[in-house]
Amino acid sequence: TGRAVAAAACSGPGGVRAVNLAELLQSSVGDEEPAPARRPPQEGTVLLFPGQGSQFVGMGRGLLRYPNVRDMFRVAEKVLGYDLLSLCLRGPQAELDRTLHCQPAVFLASLAAVEKLHHQQPSVIENCVAAAGFSVGEFAALVFAGALDYTEALYAVKVRAEAMQKASEAVPSGMLSVIGRRESNYNFACLEAREHCKSLGIENPVCEVSNYLFPDSRVIAGHLQALEFLQENSRKYYFKRTKMLPVSGAFHTRLMEPATEPLAEVLKSIKIQKPFICVYSNVDSNKYVHSKHIQRLLVKQLVSPVKWEQTMHAVYERQQGVEFPYTYEVGPGKQLGAILRNCNLKAWKLYKHIDVSEDEEENLNQY
Repeated sequence: TGRAVAAAACSGPGGVRAVNLAELLQSSVGDEEPAPARRPPQEGTVLLFPGQGSQFVGMGRGLLRYPNVRDMFRVAEKVLGYDLLSLCLRGPQAELDRTLHCQPAVFLASLAAVEKLHHQQPSVIENCVAAAGFSVGEFAALVFAGALDYTEALYAVKVRAEAMQKASEAVPSGMLSVIGRRESNYNFACLEAREHCKSLGIENPVCEVSNYLFPDSRVIAGHLQALEFLQENSRKYYFKRTKMLPVSGAFHTRLMEPATEPLAEVLKSIKIQKPFICVYSNVDSNKYVHSKHIQRLLVKQLVSPVKWEQTMHAVYERQQGVEFPYTYEVGPGKQLGAILRNCNLKAWKLYKHIDVSEDEEENLNQY
């Protein structure tokens, strides 16, 4: 299988050379060349890849006329053993929402959105200097950056999704979105929720922050009884708003421990390369530096909180007076754009979403 980089691959002294997916599905990329020359930030672009929860029936409809997208879906049908295109276009929503289906769906739709962007505005891909993906979106970001092969990464996502679904079904658990206040103490709230669970006879209860989204916004995950306790006592902890998320388990907590071994095994069996551009890890919000680093942290990510707020600070940190890069969210939904607005308003003003459902041409040159 070729090293699929979904439209961005070989770096040369002149910058990132765009490579289309047809080449990548059929042939492998040659020897690594020197890293691209640094560009002034305002000339560079950043791509953000969404995660589970952004999926919707109809996604992908507006992407099928772009080169290589149908090939991507054909490869997916062979790897997954079911018709992902039909599931994306026609649903039913309840099936698409299942962890084992929605993770491959969001992964593929995001890379298909890259194909659309490459077709409409190739300079965005050629000038990309950084990428980040939320949870499963990190796999798409790493494919885009040349670290993972498309087909192999899709297989890893399949194994990951199936293992997470299985781990979810073992324990009644979930995820609670919380909008807090400055005085909210999330760790203390989680501690008291765990004590409540112990009083109910639950051994080793789990309740912890699993996603850092933006200031005063967290996702807390764990046993359902702990999350119900937090909802009932939200005023005590200065939570402005709480909402259960439509997911089947406590992702990014130690309740996902059973899913780590299957993912670790598959990652050992696939080739991982150093990314051609900066890709930031969910686990520590730092750039990946080598292939072993990627292999280790993609497994650790399953049982560690997603540090997205910290990642946004790392991506957009710059000296005063230095312009922000253009940012593109590639894939279903606009959640990462909404989070960016709350993390960094100046960076968000140069944000654009690449739609995955509409069929009309968009003018991406106008801000």
